[in-house]
Amino acid sequence: MNFEDILYEVRNGVAWITINRADKMNAFRGQTCDEIIRAMNKAGYDREVGAIVLAGAGERAFCTGGDQSAHNGNYDGRGTIGLPMEELHTAIRDVPKPVIARVQGFAIGGGNVLATICDLTICSDKAIFGQVGPKMGSVDPGYGTAFLARVVGEKKAREIWYLNRRYSGAEAVAMGLANVCVPHDQLDAEVQKWAEEMGERSPMALAIAKRSFNADTAHQAGIAGLGMVALKLYYDTDESREGVNALRDKRKPEFRKYAK
Repeated sequence: MNFEDILYEVRNGVAWITINRADKMNAFRGQTCDEIIRAMNKAGYDREVGAIVLAGAGERAFCTGGDQSAHNGNYDGRGTIGLPMEELHTAIRDVPKPVIARVQGFAIGGGNVLATICDLTICSDKAIFGQVGPKMGSVDPGYGTAFLARVVGEKKAREIWYLNRRYSGAEAVAMGLANVCVPHDQLDAEVQKWAEEMGERSPMALAIAKRSFNADTAHQAGIAGLGMVALKLYYDTDESREGVNALRDKRKPEFRKYAK
């Protein structure tokens, strides 16, 4: 199985799926999403794999969301908005093995959503979490909002989305967004340790537990599907485009002049 945007390797029974776009702060394009989905399914049904790690290449970022250079009212791939986000999020949730987000730097926007959806999140003391959607003319209308509220609580989730502040690894642990924050040079060892420990557990028991944990939020998949249609319509507005234009022009966006 050949990949261009990701790296795939198995280390002592642990499948590492690494977004290999460090020059783009590991932002994902359509192809990246498709490759992660394929890799998740490959690892999820490999009997030799006990746990999966989702990581980002380089030192700066785990993932910074959708590649804005590929976004002009629509992204560059398939799916409602040009990215198969519903499929990607579902793949992480449905794969019958625990998935760990390894966050060594920025987990911003869609990257923060990926870290939220993963079963566990282990971060370094250089990690930075946060959302940027309303600053960029975008939003996650599915797991990134509703499921985040389940993870960190309703009030905190609204703060994260409405104010677009950034949070350290220690703050992420305190709010329940991450499991543990370790010194940067110990991150890979800690992630591998947790993954191998889970690999020693009963695979069927872990699969059943994961399904059970996800059962009461499964309805959010339907909400996300409807939300992506609304998001597509929003991306076609001048208000949304102002976010991308302002980023390109390196200026502060003026959304309110387009509000109807």
